[in-house]
Amino acid sequence: MKQSSFSDEEKQLFTLHTGEAQDFLKTLSSKSIQLVLTSPPYNIGKEYETTQTIEQYLAEQAKVIDEIVRLMQVGGSLCWQVGNYVDQGEIFPLDIFYYNLFKARGLKLRNRIIWYFRHGLHTSRRFSGRYETLLWFTKGDNYLFNLDSVRVPAKYPGKRHYKGAKIGQLSGNPLGKNPSDIWEFVAEEWENALWDIPNVKANHPEKTIHPCQFPIELAERCVLALTKENDLVLDPYCGAGSALIAALKHQRQAIGCDHEERYIQLCSERIQDFRAGKLKMRPLGKPIHTPTGREKVAQVPLEWQKGSEK
Repeated sequence: MKQSSFSDEEKQLFTLHTGEAQDFLKTLSSKSIQLVLTSPPYNIGKEYETTQTIEQYLAEQAKVIDEIVRLMQVGGSLCWQVGNYVDQGEIFPLDIFYYNLFKARGLKLRNRIIWYFRHGLHTSRRFSGRYETLLWFTKGDNYLFNLDSVRVPAKYPGKRHYKGAKIGQLSGNPLGKNPSDIWEFVAEEWENALWDIPNVKANHPEKTIHPCQFPIELAERCVLALTKENDLVLDPYCGAGSALIAALKHQRQAIGCDHEERYIQLCSERIQDFRAGKLKMRPLGKPIHTPTGREKVAQVPLEWQKGSEK
C-alpha cells in the first residue's frame, strides 16, 4: 500500500495493509495494542465476503480472535460491533455466538452496548431491524476507562441529595452523566440514554462506496473512553477507515487491515482528506433530524388518504 502522499511524520501515526486479517495480525508484536475496534463481516453475502455455514464462519473468526488476544495489552480493550447472521429468514444474533469465543480466551465482558439507529433493515416477515450490538471486552481487570472524556449532559444538573450525610449537596457530576450501555449521541439521550447514532446511508455526509460502513461518531466514544493519546488502535477489518480516522482525530495511532485493495485505497484517501481538513464528518453529538409536518416526506400522501381517488 503506497502512502507517498503522506509525510514521514504522518506515516508514523498509522499503517494500512491489504491482506487477510489473520495473516497480517501475525506480523504484529504481542501486547502492542491498547484498543481493537472493529466490525467484522457478518457472513451475509456482502460483496467483500464469501458466505459460509455459521460453524465455518465462526471457526475462521476464532483464528483471527486468537491473534487479537495475543496482540492486546494487559488492561487493553476490544470493541466488537456486530449485527445478525440470517439464514433462510432465521436470525442468528452474532454477539451471542462471539461471546463464548472471547470468554474462552480469558477476556471479560464489561458492556454489551446497544447501537440504535432509526433507519435500518426493512422486512416483511419480521420486525424491522433498528439496532446492532457492540461487545466491550477487556484483557484483565485493571483496564483503562476514561468516563470523564465521554460524559453527556445531565438532564437535571441542579439535582441535590435529599437525605443522608450529603443532604443538600449536588448529586451529579459537573462534567455530566454516564452515557449508559444504550447509546445515543443526540439531545434525546437526556431522556432515553440511547446511543442513537445514524447508520451511514445514502444521505449521510460520510457515505462512501463501502456497503456496511459504520460512522466515525460511533468509534470516537470508544477511542476516547478506552485509550489515551499516542495509544495504538487496531481495526483488522478497517473497511472505509472510520475507526482509524476516529483514532487519528484524537491523537492516537492507528493500524488498519482489509483484504480488499479498493477499501485500503479508500481509507488512504479519507485519511488524506481528514489531514487536509476536507473530510466530511457528522459532528460528534449532532442532533438527528426529525421531519416535521411541514415537510413533504412527513405528510400522509394523497394516495393514502381516505376517500382519495385511485
